[in-house]
Amino acid sequence: MKIDWNEFIDRQINITMKENYGVVYSNKKDDEPAFYEIVFKTGKLSKVYEEGLMIEAVRDNQSYKSFIPYESIKSVDIF
Repeated sequence: MKIDWNEFIDRQINITMKENYGVVYSNKKDDEPAFYEIVFKTGKLSKVYEEGLMIEAVRDNQSYKSFIPYESIKSVDIF
């Protein structure tokens, strides 16, 4: 089944990711970076591409965009 994502442009979406990892650095000198699993991406669906979705969100009073390839998406909640 194919979804026409264009009908959900400007809607808030919550994407549950397949495996995706990030790194957090500590202020302490001797600490190794901590790896953690990024489970969700949340934002407003802004653009739809053949390869994936572009979402916009605000974090720490700064706007950012994230591109999520379709093969990285496990499920999507649309609000």
